[in-house]
Amino acid sequence: EAVLALIDTAQIRARSYKVLLDANHGAGAEAGRRLLEALGCQVVLVGGTPDGQFEHPPEPTAEILAGLSPWVRQVGADIAFAQDPDADRLAILDATGRYLGEETTLALCVHHLLQTRKGPIVTNCATSRMIEELARKYDVPFFRSPVGEPHVVDLMLAKDALFGGEGNGGPIDPRVGYVRDSLVGMALVLEAMAQTGLPVAALAEQLPRYEIVKTKVPLEPGKVREALDRLERHFSDARADRLDGLRLDWPDRWLLVRPSNTEPICRIIAEARTEADARQLAQQATELLVEVK
Repeated sequence: EAVLALIDTAQIRARSYKVLLDANHGAGAEAGRRLLEALGCQVVLVGGTPDGQFEHPPEPTAEILAGLSPWVRQVGADIAFAQDPDADRLAILDATGRYLGEETTLALCVHHLLQTRKGPIVTNCATSRMIEELARKYDVPFFRSPVGEPHVVDLMLAKDALFGGEGNGGPIDPRVGYVRDSLVGMALVLEAMAQTGLPVAALAEQLPRYEIVKTKVPLEPGKVREALDRLERHFSDARADRLDGLRLDWPDRWLLVRPSNTEPICRIIAEARTEADARQLAQQATELLVEVK
């Protein structure tokens, strides 16, 4: 009910969207189905029994959801949503079965909201620059937190944020609660489709164009400081930020290298206008980290 109160339900109902929902036997299966049915959608539910018997690995990434693409086309769905097991992350596939990228979920929500409402936007420092550019376009404040839902929420509260989230498909709407919520994402994306009359693929085309690459490199905890210092010296033309690991920003790309809290590895995220440039940046960082003995 809290989610339904946020949106124009009548507009969505009038469209009678056919929606494929892959709940993967997770906790959001029943709530997701009920939300979509309340919005007048024809629901094709995959993994609808919330028993934890996953049909595929739980992360809603492109590789893992590749098997979902043929289903989307086969059933003639207008859109497909894929939740993670605890329903706080949401991935989207368009009507052709094309995976839109986990970063796109939050960007679609922010773009839709900022067309009619104004207020600060908060993401973590590992989230696509799409969000920052949307905030700039609509002239609203933008803030970055360290990685992790509690950090995002703390900053949202401090800045009285309109909306926030993490780029791995986790939108946070304070009107519902200060937690990542896939149901919020589904409702806002469907409302954007209904109000514009556009398919989700066309909505995604309206977003700033970036490609993001994520990888990791083995690195002992005792070598982290030396490694980050080395990277900062090498990329001396970038704007450096040590909020969480090391983030390096250029006008057309950025790089984040941050140590894991649970494994002897460093995670690398690179984003640029093209996938080739993002991969090249990630590879440069990887080579520099590997050289740290």
